[in-house]
Amino acid sequence: MKEINLQNTLPQVFVSEHIPASDVWNSEVTFSRGTICLVEAESGGGKSSMCSYIFGARRDYVGKILFDRRDVADISMDEWLKLRRTSLAYLPQEMSLFPQLSAWENVQLKNRLTSHFSDRQLADFFERLGIASRCDYPAGRLSIGQQQRVAIIRSICQPFDFLLLDEPVSHLDPNNNEIAAEIILEEAKKQGAGIIATSVGNKIALPYDKILKL
Repeated sequence: MKEINLQNTLPQVFVSEHIPASDVWNSEVTFSRGTICLVEAESGGGKSSMCSYIFGARRDYVGKILFDRRDVADISMDEWLKLRRTSLAYLPQEMSLFPQLSAWENVQLKNRLTSHFSDRQLADFFERLGIASRCDYPAGRLSIGQQQRVAIIRSICQPFDFLLLDEPVSHLDPNNNEIAAEIILEEAKKQGAGIIATSVGNKIALPYDKILKL
């Protein structure tokens, strides 16, 4: 996939409301493969909704979302499943980890489906992010910041053209923010992928090509 285009897209819940001027809602915006974009928003502005719409998890919007000029409304479920394996990677704000599984098991659950990284590469990510000693801990017993680091590793355990990051470092200190950004950028560059990150304040430390206001 080379391009994601939003055309006059707006959450249905906002249709009857007056909303501030936006670079995304009720506008036309294009996200291109190989570019890094930040979408800044106030709480409740719809950034998580935007990510869910692009990922195909929700359809409660008006307007259009196009993948390489094709309306996503025409994409079948089988095609969506393939896109999520090979083109779209997603780190949701709520992280969606399995609390009863260990940090390592949460990552391996996805990596075994894709065989994207070796165990040694994954162990290196855990080490760099300072959570190697927490590999065997149930995810539900980890701090929110530790869970975010596990979810970041899991999100890149696949091939992708675009990586959606919904507030990925909201609970990380500056040092771990930098390390997470380095890991994500390394993997995105390998694949020539685009990144769409959102933030309500603490943004991930990436070299943005474009910053949009939601």
